[in-house]
Amino acid sequence: MLYDAILVLSFGGPEKRADVIPFLENVLRGRNVPRERMLEVAEHYYRFGGRSPINDQNRRLVADLRRELEQKGPNLPVYWGNRNWHPLLADTLRAMKADGVGRALAFVTSAFSSYSGCRQYLENIVRARAEVGEGAPAIEKLRVFYNHPGFIHASAARVLEALGRIPAGRRNTAHVVYTAHSIPVAMAQNSRYVPQLQESIRLVSESLSRSGDPLVYQSRSGPPAQPWLGPDILEHLRVVAKEDRASDVVVVPIGFISEHMEVLYDLDTQAASVAKALGLNMIRASTVGAHPDFISMIRELILERSENGRERQALGFAGPEPDVCAPDCCAPASRPATASPQPPHVLS
Repeated sequence: MLYDAILVLSFGGPEKRADVIPFLENVLRGRNVPRERMLEVAEHYYRFGGRSPINDQNRRLVADLRRELEQKGPNLPVYWGNRNWHPLLADTLRAMKADGVGRALAFVTSAFSSYSGCRQYLENIVRARAEVGEGAPAIEKLRVFYNHPGFIHASAARVLEALGRIPAGRRNTAHVVYTAHSIPVAMAQNSRYVPQLQESIRLVSESLSRSGDPLVYQSRSGPPAQPWLGPDILEHLRVVAKEDRASDVVVVPIGFISEHMEVLYDLDTQAASVAKALGLNMIRASTVGAHPDFISMIRELILERSENGRERQALGFAGPEPDVCAPDCCAPASRPATASPQPPHVLS
């Protein structure tokens, strides 16, 4: 099938102090989150001048993807839109409409299937097209890529970079732990979020001749009585120190494509502080960001949708994910799959 453009679709983040509260109000609109919690989260952003790094990372990803497509094809224009902050998705679709784009492929900056990482983006596209109205471009989402060789190789390279920051004599005894954003257990049961994470970790570890590296979670939100995925990274660090497993710990945020506030605050600030107090040398691996293998992967995902018979690359036994999600996939915890949900937001 022929496409006119590529859309990079992401979460968005504030770029200055004055953006923080409007951004968080966008994120939380229609959701039962106390204002006190929102103001608490705002302080995380203020700690970094009110600027999340996610937009700058997306600018680099877009620039590198444009260069990749210009040099290797298909030479399609690349647009960028966000769920929660400028450039907002509806505004981007208006620009695409004005440019004559009729059909585009969307690359969502989330490697794993969950409500907030997959289904909600599809709902965002439906709402944005309705807002734009007649002539809004048709948007088709590229498949989930948790086991694509490009993602696995880029992730493994980031782990190797982190291990390289540990003295050579201690690298073999370093403890490597992978983190992902926690979500409500009931929401996880409606998706393949956890098995996909586990498979990504297995593939990365095997490529590094490792095994048994654990998966933990971070950035939990929501009421204490609601079960969320665990264990938490802070709890895990305390266990590592108590059991004297290692003096060096490499934390790999595999559940995150870009280094935004959940990485800067929850890992680089909170987890690093706990690790220091426990006497652990914590090294945080970079996210895949705009790693060349990751950019090449996006091009491959585009080609497999636009060229008949193109190989659909995937590692492991599960094979590539389908292009079109099942109607009941990744439903929120609070409502059935057919509802128009307003689930608890995953926010730190």
